Amino acid sequence: MEIPKFLEKLDQGYDLVSGWKKKRYDSTLITLPSVVGNFLIRKLTGVKVHDLNCGFKAYRKKVIKDLNIYGELYRFIPILANQKGYKIGEIVVRHRPRRFGESKYNWFKIIKVFLDLITVLFLTGHATHPGHFFGTSGLIFFTTGLLVGFYITYLRITTGGIGEHYPLMFLGVLLMVIGVQFVSIGLLAEMITSSTKKQYSDNILSELL
Repeated sequence: MEIPKFLEKLDQGYDLVSGWKKKRYDSTLITLPSVVGNFLIRKLTGVKVHDLNCGFKAYRKKVIKDLNIYGELYRFIPILANQKGYKIGEIVVRHRPRRFGESKYNWFKIIKVFLDLITVLFLTGHATHPGHFFGTSGLIFFTTGLLVGFYITYLRITTGGIGEHYPLMFLGVLLMVIGVQFVSIGLLAEMITSSTKKQYSDNILSELL
């Protein structure tokens, strides 16, 4: 019943068509995190898909061959495909209430999806320049820790002590250490990426010659 609709949408020039369970019969425990998650994903990625986790999807063969899917990243295939320039479409599909068994959807699974989303955002936005991602995060941590350090220093000078602010001082030091580590990781990632790009370019050049 749904398959002809997907094929018709593909024929309109789309490379991937995702289903949208617009009217759902699931419990609030399932629908609420799904709605919020899909809203955040649309805002963060720019992919206008309302139900990313819907199992109804149709793909062209070239899309599947071009994507590197591992783990549970299959949930984010439309985002990965969009990053490669494929045209993404969406159609409303019928959702039927569960008649047998129980849903395995729980908070642990929601956390896993969130972590996978962070991975996808990194792969689609910072994979070629990891230094931007880690460097920016590191500077934010370090600057925050530095401001805390200035505040502690100000208290020390004006009051002669820091009183009960020792935990805040340790937090400031920790943030600066984390910031330095993030920047260092970013530099190492940039070196690895640069080396990989050079090796890839050398291989292409040798094949051409």
